[in-house]
Amino acid sequence: MDELVPVEISRVVLQSKNEPQYVHLRALDSTRSFPIVIGFSEAAEICRKLNHERFERPLTHDLIGRIFEATAWQLRRVIVSEVREGTFHAFLDLVSDAEERLVDCRPSDAIALATQFRTPIFVAREVLDEVASEG
Repeated sequence: MDELVPVEISRVVLQSKNEPQYVHLRALDSTRSFPIVIGFSEAAEICRKLNHERFERPLTHDLIGRIFEATAWQLRRVIVSEVREGTFHAFLDLVSDAEERLVDCRPSDAIALATQFRTPIFVAREVLDEVASEG
């Protein structure tokens, strides 16, 4: 994989369900940023995680976190790895005592989990160069 650039969530746009939702990522080493269109549920989940909101029963991303804990896997980082035909792709970088794995996933789910676990988010330099603007 190409050089990875650390990014942070700079903004989440949560609108009515009929409107597109966005998560904006900003490079930590510059002012470059870019949006990713995501689903309403994922945008709401990212907002909940950023605001430290909890529910009595686990939602999907909470359940995934519980599975990580039960199986001794840790989320080391998430990587937005490419843009293919206008669609962003990402990986969960998981580690355990015995092995490491990259798991293909949607960026919105990866970012929600990174927010939940306070795990770093990275973007491939090639992706950043293709989609980011100064701002």
